[in-house]
Amino acid sequence: MAKTVLVINSGSSSIKYQLVDLESGEGLASGLVEKIGEPIDGHYKHEYNGEKHELTEKIENHEQGLKRVLQFFDEFGPKLDESGIVAVGHRVVQGGHIFPKPALVTDETIAKVEELAVLAPLHNGPEAKGAEVMRELLPDVPQVFVFDSSFFVDLPEASSTYALNKEVADKYNIRRYGAHGTSHQYVSSVIPEFLGKPAEGLKQIVLHIGNGASASAELSGRPIETSMGLTPLEGLVMGSRTGDIDPAVVFHLIRNAGMDVDELDDLFNKKSGMMGMTGFGDMREVHRLIAEGDENAKLALDVYIHRIVSYIGAYAAQLGGLDVLTFTAGVGENDEIVRRMVCEKLAPFGVKLDNEKNDTRSKESRVISTPDSSVTVCIVPTNEELAIARKSAEIAANGVDTYGNKFEK
Repeated sequence: MAKTVLVINSGSSSIKYQLVDLESGEGLASGLVEKIGEPIDGHYKHEYNGEKHELTEKIENHEQGLKRVLQFFDEFGPKLDESGIVAVGHRVVQGGHIFPKPALVTDETIAKVEELAVLAPLHNGPEAKGAEVMRELLPDVPQVFVFDSSFFVDLPEASSTYALNKEVADKYNIRRYGAHGTSHQYVSSVIPEFLGKPAEGLKQIVLHIGNGASASAELSGRPIETSMGLTPLEGLVMGSRTGDIDPAVVFHLIRNAGMDVDELDDLFNKKSGMMGMTGFGDMREVHRLIAEGDENAKLALDVYIHRIVSYIGAYAAQLGGLDVLTFTAGVGENDEIVRRMVCEKLAPFGVKLDNEKNDTRSKESRVISTPDSSVTVCIVPTNEELAIARKSAEIAANGVDTYGNKFEK
């Protein structure tokens, strides 16, 4: 019988899920639950065996949503008790200093994940709740937390440390934790085999560019830098997040606009970035506006590209050179315009893009630079679900995590 892992990604008002076949690495079934806890009707989508099943109903909470998801598996397939499920893996954005490795879901680890919500207020609370609910619904299946921040837990201190008063930083655990680590680790780990190059000494930059966006630098497969910091707000321009911004903007808006902490949090995380500059967080809409002659949209894209190229330059310097530049995630994998604009900025350093390969759509990993390019430019579709599934299965097989927590039915 095949072995599978159900991967759950719980957001504040949504749940994404995928049943992953560990042997083939394929997603056997997937789905989405949207608008949880909102005053309007929510939406379910379950896809399996080429068929899509949808339902609209008011969704009060995560428990209702996840119960319905299990009903979909039972009604539309594949039946979980017949699919060889060995674990449920829960994506968690922030593990902080507490969780450098995956952890079994227990009362104690749920409480600690909730405590870390101060570092990821939009993510950790719902992720802890999703795990709590699934543990009750599937009590005989090991549940595992897999943390986005784990890949960056061993960043060099020069990279992870803010120039903040040391007593304050130590007391409140303020450092650069990073995010999207599961994606960065997966992508950077497949590059050596994909290119037929040894991992040792390989200098990589990975651009995970989607609605959330981050960059990372890896030397010999180990991260030495990443753009997200204490929270996922730092770094690149994103769909609705500012990315890097002078912290004194906070003081300015408190003093002159009368904004409070919650208003500033909402402004920086949900009403800025491409959304704040153009009215749209979706890059396809931004390109449409530019084609229609919208100058604000053109400027927004220029800012977006400028920030990415600035990080590439800084990371190449920290790496002492650059062998591979890889694009991944929604924009990175599908937006040929963004990739071309980035590579054109790097042309003075010998980066040469094969425009035909760049413009060709594919779901496969591929090289899009010319043979004589100074840097190999790649597109590698990220597969965070597979990475989470593999880590969860390993913990489930051992029955114990690195913290001494044991799975007991």
